[in-house]
Amino acid sequence: MTWKKTFALLMAVCAAGISQNGYSADTVLSTTLPTGLQPQAAELLLNAGIKEVAFIKRFTLNANHVYTEYVNSKWLPGGNLCILNLETGLVRDLVPELNNGVFNRFDISFDAQKVVFDYKNSNDKGYRIFEVNIDGTGLRQLTFPEPDEQELIAKYGSKRYHHGTDDLHPCYLPDGGIVFATTRCQYSILCNSSDVFTTKILYRMDGDGNNMRPLSNSAVSEASPVVMPDGRILYHRWEYVDKAAGNLKCLWAMKPDGSASVEVYGNTITHPETMIYPRPVPGAPNKICMLGATHWGPNNALGTVIVVDTAKNIRSTDAMEFITKDVNALGHAGFYFKDENDQWKVDKTGLPGRLFKDPFPVSENLFIVSHKPKGLRWDDPVGYDLTLLDENGAGTVLYRDSEISCWHPFPLVSRQKPPVLGGDLELEKDTATCVVTDVYEGMNGVESETIRFLRIIEQVPRPWAARNTWFKKDRDGMAHTALGYGILGLKVQHGIVPVETDGSASFTVPANRNIYFQALDKNLMAVQTERTYVNYMPGETRSCVGCHEMPNSAPVSRGMPLALGRPPSTPAAQPGETSAQKVFDYARQIQPIWDEHCIECHGITDPKGGLNLTGAPEGIYSVSYNNLLKRPKGKSNLIGNNKLLNENAGSANIEYLPPYSTGSTTSLLLAIHARGRFEPRDPQVAALARKHAMWHRNVVLSDDEFYRIANWIDAKCQFHPSYWGRKNAEFSEHPNFRPEVTFAEATSRSIPAKIAANETSE
Repeated sequence: MTWKKTFALLMAVCAAGISQNGYSADTVLSTTLPTGLQPQAAELLLNAGIKEVAFIKRFTLNANHVYTEYVNSKWLPGGNLCILNLETGLVRDLVPELNNGVFNRFDISFDAQKVVFDYKNSNDKGYRIFEVNIDGTGLRQLTFPEPDEQELIAKYGSKRYHHGTDDLHPCYLPDGGIVFATTRCQYSILCNSSDVFTTKILYRMDGDGNNMRPLSNSAVSEASPVVMPDGRILYHRWEYVDKAAGNLKCLWAMKPDGSASVEVYGNTITHPETMIYPRPVPGAPNKICMLGATHWGPNNALGTVIVVDTAKNIRSTDAMEFITKDVNALGHAGFYFKDENDQWKVDKTGLPGRLFKDPFPVSENLFIVSHKPKGLRWDDPVGYDLTLLDENGAGTVLYRDSEISCWHPFPLVSRQKPPVLGGDLELEKDTATCVVTDVYEGMNGVESETIRFLRIIEQVPRPWAARNTWFKKDRDGMAHTALGYGILGLKVQHGIVPVETDGSASFTVPANRNIYFQALDKNLMAVQTERTYVNYMPGETRSCVGCHEMPNSAPVSRGMPLALGRPPSTPAAQPGETSAQKVFDYARQIQPIWDEHCIECHGITDPKGGLNLTGAPEGIYSVSYNNLLKRPKGKSNLIGNNKLLNENAGSANIEYLPPYSTGSTTSLLLAIHARGRFEPRDPQVAALARKHAMWHRNVVLSDDEFYRIANWIDAKCQFHPSYWGRKNAEFSEHPNFRPEVTFAEATSRSIPAKIAANETSE
């Protein structure tokens, strides 16, 4: 025992002692912890028909974010994939030949004859997926480095960046395939301003490692897939479309072919910010056990055990039952423990209470979990044991190894294989079909026939190829490659489609993209914006009832929707534009409007109202953009309600916003120049607009100009059209300064050749 561990143990107050069932929620440590198999706990599992438990021995990972354990944990090799015999107490290493690396997570085949796991044997290499028979024979590697892995490492593998690709969290599928999380998409986390963290999304492959393909195209991470009894994949999903960046890492499901992705729980829940390691609870069809954790500072996906009842409101905390009520995740950083006065205490050491990871529900009232006792630091290398929890959170230590921590318990028993779903996609296609039954469903207060179009928007992930060496100069807030004020992910547009008079629509969307919609009125102004995206699979057809309905909502029977009486619409260009596909380029699309109509009064010299709308580069953006988006205190907000990222600071849930509450319909700037096109719902904004309209009566915007400004505002005022090129005014003489890009170049995973040719050094 090291002096550090001894000191930590001595700090624990020896009070309540050990009950016959082990540790309760209030028990503190003595200086002696039980080691080996504990008979009382073993008996509970044996009575449940479990004779062996598979688990992982490894030293505690110590990453600084919930999603970075494979990126920046200290390299502490050792341990193995192990089998614990509950009758004898013996533990055997399943793959002793892999003895100098790190095991992360695994899954057991439905017949309990094989194990698939992720493992890395070097700090400068990525995790790869392996499979072995349950008797230890037949070890084989299923995934391998990318063909250009060495090139990736040469480009991005410096001390500042990462080691290449990783394959993680494998899970057997009923059709014989394997789903896993991987960074092979080669995307970066959008809100990591230093651009160190990589994005992992779900892929699938055949059981032999062949035919690998992505199941999504998410811009930020997905993790911990498991198969539900109905055959769908249940997984952890994190994204942020026009909402807080740190919240809403919640639970989703999809078919094993990637189709029918749907929210399962938590898409408006702020705390816990992270919902990870979900598993269906046996014998309880609507219940899911999961871990709730904070986001960072420090965190390694450690937290509290929660059961969610999806038969209740899946966008309400009422559906959550905390098993470990003494631990919570009530903020963006650290751990939350209840003290002796029943008050929550935020802490970054882990010393004041218990912590848990990867709970496995045996039943509604029995859970196996990795557990750190009170009195040890969260990152103690050998601090975690295997513990049983009852439905009230009382803990019974099952097994402890004094030399190393224990993780990811999984009963070694056969399971019924779920049904095989999917398999009817047309992977050669590049589109999917979407049907909206009634767009007004869920949009209270919007009169019929108000919505004329749906606008199709895509959030584009940031590829590794967008990394640069001058990032501090092109950084704004959390954004490594600054795109606009408060904007983390690039937006592009795929056009508009018509909505019928009954509110129905039928249309195609691009497949393998992160797609969301805006409901538009006759002025092409967004009445409502969807704040989550869907990855549509090639050839998939899916429908929704309306806006913001629950996943199990059923449409009101009004007869055949009009849109189904014709072929699906193809996205078309907006009036006044020549192409359906569009990038948002403020300098080339919006600034010319100010140059034509505004700078005579709002120029450099003595600008009216102190508003200079000239287009000279200034910092990351321009003079006019900075003056519009970063208004001084006391000055009127011209753009409207656009600061949705501020939700991150609050403790309330991120509720769906009502119609007309954000974007162009709230803009004073547009209202001033509306000329009867619309009037803001806010009386104060409307009154101010009428006053300013008198002063601007000689300024007449064409329909095309009005539509262009409204479109830009509804896209949350993006400035730069792509991740590529140099953005800071300091680089104004560089050939790659704010380049004009095509739609294909903006959405490419590779740096455009015309830009790469000029990008040699700072």
